[in-house]
Amino acid sequence: MIGNDVDVKVVPLRADEDVVRMRQAVRECLVSVGFSLIDQTKMITAASELGRNTLRYGGGGEAHIQKVVEGGRRGVTLSFIDQGPGIVDVELALTDGYTTGNGMGLGLSGARRLADDFELDTTPGVGTTVRISKWKLF
Repeated sequence: MIGNDVDVKVVPLRADEDVVRMRQAVRECLVSVGFSLIDQTKMITAASELGRNTLRYGGGGEAHIQKVVEGGRRGVTLSFIDQGPGIVDVELALTDGYTTGNGMGLGLSGARRLADDFELDTTPGVGTTVRISKWKLF
């Protein structure tokens, strides 16, 4: 069961400084749930990539940070939401090395590898939501 909307911390992503604030909020949430330094690093790295993508390719948006409980495990779910151009070819976008910008093309695929769960919902001309989760047993 995922917590209700009251438990969601929303961080606007409009400038590079917002990505720094979002990273700190993600770290605080992960620490409060009891994740190891290694898992914190993985999720903060994934959040950085997805936050930058939200800015660069989505024209800005929001990050939602949420503690979650499901069965015998607890975790953190991060959602990155924009109303940008969307992704026309998801399979290609998830390929290592593919980029439409000046990056290395590892943002989406890297985030997918670093998280336990990865979900991408996109509609060309409407926007994109990427949701990642990291879990630990009670």
